[in-house]
Amino acid sequence: MIDLYSRQVVGWSLQPHMKASLVKDALAMAWFRRRPAAGVIFHSDRGSQYCSHEFQDALKAWGVRSSMSCKGNCWDNAPTESFWGRLKTASVHGQKFATREKARQAVMDWVAFYNHKRLHSSLGYLSPMQYEQRWYAAQRKKAA
Repeated sequence: MIDLYSRQVVGWSLQPHMKASLVKDALAMAWFRRRPAAGVIFHSDRGSQYCSHEFQDALKAWGVRSSMSCKGNCWDNAPTESFWGRLKTASVHGQKFATREKARQAVMDWVAFYNHKRLHSSLGYLSPMQYEQRWYAAQRKKAA
């Protein structure tokens, strides 16, 4: 799950299945890391996990509003689609991993790189973490 303000990946889950519990786990991680105000919007495609009653009930329980892409329109979810494309190209495409654990570690290493080092033109060529650090520094300066 990506925070669209900073482009930081804030929630994830890696499992050998595509059940609703996969995205519920990622939602819980994102919620605990960010503690958003009630009414924050969660946007996704129309995957069965996101449409499930189980996931929609979890969103409601956390006070999160659901938003979904139009059917067949990948542009509605462009930041996430871009993230997946870059992860696949840079880290896993063409790789043969000996174990699930090695594949998981490759993905986690790339997420760490993405959050801490990958520069984004939409963030003024800063990484998501640098962008957030600047924002927090500016907030502290305003408060002083």
